[in-house]
Amino acid sequence: MDWLSLFLGLVLILNMALASVVIFRERRDIGSTWAWLLVLYFIPYLGFILYLFLAQNYKRIRLFEWKEIDRIGTREEAREQLARLSEGESVMRNVSAIEYRELVVMHLNANHAVLSENNGVELLMDGKLKFESLFRDIAEAKDHIHIQYYIIQRDELGAKLIKALTEKARGGVTVRLLYDELGSRSVNKRFLQELRDAGGIAEAFFPSKFRMINFRLNYRNHRKLVIIDGKVGYVGGFNVGDEYLGLAPKFGYWRDTHLRIRGEAIHAMQIRFILDWNQASRADIHYSPNLFPEPEAAGTAGMQIVSSGPESKLEYIKNGYIKMISSAKRSICIQTPYFIPDAGFLDAVRIAVLSGVEVKIMIPDKPDHPFIYWATLSHIGELLKLGVSVYLYRNGFIHAKTIVVDGKIASVGTANMDVRSFKLNFEVNAFIYDEDISERLEEAFKEDVDQSEALTLERYAQRSRWIRIKESVSRLVSPIL
Repeated sequence: MDWLSLFLGLVLILNMALASVVIFRERRDIGSTWAWLLVLYFIPYLGFILYLFLAQNYKRIRLFEWKEIDRIGTREEAREQLARLSEGESVMRNVSAIEYRELVVMHLNANHAVLSENNGVELLMDGKLKFESLFRDIAEAKDHIHIQYYIIQRDELGAKLIKALTEKARGGVTVRLLYDELGSRSVNKRFLQELRDAGGIAEAFFPSKFRMINFRLNYRNHRKLVIIDGKVGYVGGFNVGDEYLGLAPKFGYWRDTHLRIRGEAIHAMQIRFILDWNQASRADIHYSPNLFPEPEAAGTAGMQIVSSGPESKLEYIKNGYIKMISSAKRSICIQTPYFIPDAGFLDAVRIAVLSGVEVKIMIPDKPDHPFIYWATLSHIGELLKLGVSVYLYRNGFIHAKTIVVDGKIASVGTANMDVRSFKLNFEVNAFIYDEDISERLEEAFKEDVDQSEALTLERYAQRSRWIRIKESVSRLVSPIL
């Protein structure tokens, strides 16, 4: 009995010491601190091992560097735009950009996100159409293909992509492929060998330093970017895999939103890719005029490309979402597979609803990650009580990450409305100032409502006690999901 008491005492002292480490390391984020303390309390020892793998702090580390970035002139352009706006001058032609000047200024201030207004945007909401368009642009590439995905599956679509890239590499086109090691865990050397033999280069983001052990597994590059010849770009929610074509029985039809962009915004997308590539590869990309050709006047859409990640001083994309929500006068349409916002985001939605703004949120009817799904329902239930309209998408799985405000401005990209996307993942979004595009996204939302079931407060209240328990537990640990 004495030995047992001594052992339990040592466990208690050690756990208190480990908890102290967590408190001092996580002191900037109270929600995350409490979530980790719960894990440590209920799972001694193992909880701290999980903490070592999942809770590194990158805010003090300079991950992304490119010494030649000033040669493109975007930072100087951002400073000039900001200075002119601060002096009361108008640097904007786009009506929506003028109306949402404060959002433009915020992204210029925080992220050096240059406002471009000559962009043509094609909305791609079906996987087959998206990849038909992508393969067509790959086939027409003349100089370079820069391609980055969180998930590349080793299946039929993944093999088709590698084959297409291999053919272009053999033809003398520079091909660089960047993938996240965890998201693309089925990718191996054999799968990429033919591409590399043809002269293409493939790199993994945050690879394991030791076999089967990755201390950075909680910080993943969730970005999906393609830049072809510096003239055409893709950004949005689709990854690469048969399920994104609606071929996975588990999910059925895959509803997502992706953008095909032409215009000056491609320069910002190219810079983002180069920063990520130079972090992951020893073969750095150096400045070359062919990477930044003179943009064609492809349209009149205003756009800012905004990125964020665990290394960011501020949560740039989340702040953009909140600013959009707070500016709403008529309506807010949100589509997201995961809805686990922090207090700031939730407060913005609450204030909008109480101010008379019509808020509509669409989430999947089926979970792909159970804990995340129960945490999502917990937050959704709270908003139902305030009068938010919630729709459960039933025609397969909805993976789109979009916000449309008043049918005038929109954001489409890779960031979900959850803490992981706000704090832990590396993300990129296009903030769009264009009524035509915003109205089309709003119309797509209405069409998706026809494929959805409204979640009423009455129905939500009828959930079982077991579901209520799962929601409560999931919500407690949601800051670290």
